Amino acid sequence: MPRSTASSKTPDATAVGTPDTRQRIIAAAKEEFARYGIAGARVDRLAKQARTSKERVYAYFSSKEALYRHVAEQELTALVEATRLDTADLPGYAGILFDHFTAHPEHYRLITWGRLELADSDPDANPLQATIARKIAQLRDAQRTGLLDPSWDPVDVLALINQIATTWAGQPEIAAAAAEYATNTSADARRAALVTAVERLFPRTS
Repeated sequence: MPRSTASSKTPDATAVGTPDTRQRIIAAAKEEFARYGIAGARVDRLAKQARTSKERVYAYFSSKEALYRHVAEQELTALVEATRLDTADLPGYAGILFDHFTAHPEHYRLITWGRLELADSDPDANPLQATIARKIAQLRDAQRTGLLDPSWDPVDVLALINQIATTWAGQPEIAAAAAEYATNTSADARRAALVTAVERLFPRTS
């Protein structure tokens, strides 16, 4: 009697759900949210991209908003690790932020969607708040030790540096114009300009 081959078949890992399935969902969600935002993102579309089912997505994450928060927190952690604040070199910090968002424009879009669409949500649930508070505390410590002019409010310092550093990420239409009309059209020139701007406001002390 021929041996049955049914028992030798390996079940499809994506059908039963594995850590790999979850990682594919997260990777697809990053792309989906960065492109369409939270309201515009479609779970069925990202499930297809992740080679799984809509039901499997909801088995891992209770809602689309919960999936966004998980992805945003991961991206924010990566951002914080890649752009550590050096209070003795705030112009250098601005340059690092520029470099990060130039290399990863999807990070900026992902965080911006959350700012727009979760603006009325609980601030304590926003992972950005803890990061902002920590950086403000670092700037306040720098003022106490003489590294930073104490006449500035640390909140204003952080807001100004972040705004200057993300000028090009937040204004793609101006970036496109710079690529055509600027005297020097290189990205290096844009970076140098913003670092110089921060240097004039908050000179290096290192």
